[in-house]
Amino acid sequence: MDSITECTEFPVKFNEVDSLSIVWHGHYVRYFEDGREAFGEKYALRYLDIFNAGFTAPVVNIQCDYKRPLRYGDRVKVETTFVDDLAAKIRFNYVLSNPVTGEIIAKGSTVQVFLDKDTELLQLTTPAFFNDWKKRHLYNHL
Repeated sequence: MDSITECTEFPVKFNEVDSLSIVWHGHYVRYFEDGREAFGEKYALRYLDIFNAGFTAPVVNIQCDYKRPLRYGDRVKVETTFVDDLAAKIRFNYVLSNPVTGEIIAKGSTVQVFLDKDTELLQLTTPAFFNDWKKRHLYNHL
């Protein structure tokens, strides 16, 4: 399978931790979202790009395997990898790591489907704009 990756890094914020200074598990999913935002910004696949093409792309599946905790004061690196798929879906894999120690914090994935923004009907074939995006960004990147 073909893929492209974008990395982003940021500090763990005080409001993301519990009374033990450990990041609440739900924030890991938000870190995936931060990774998708950074990826979309770099590769012109932002939510607004999808919307302006006439679609929405809700997340329909999230998977996260927790390996180690993050704590207040840590930094987190989010590696977001687009994985090509023949179906009308957007697939991303994620690796969260501590950039100082190199330790893997979590691994996961998301799947998004295309809905027509007006009718909210599921698109069973890949939208033309997404095929064009793959030609420009994915296949030229390799």
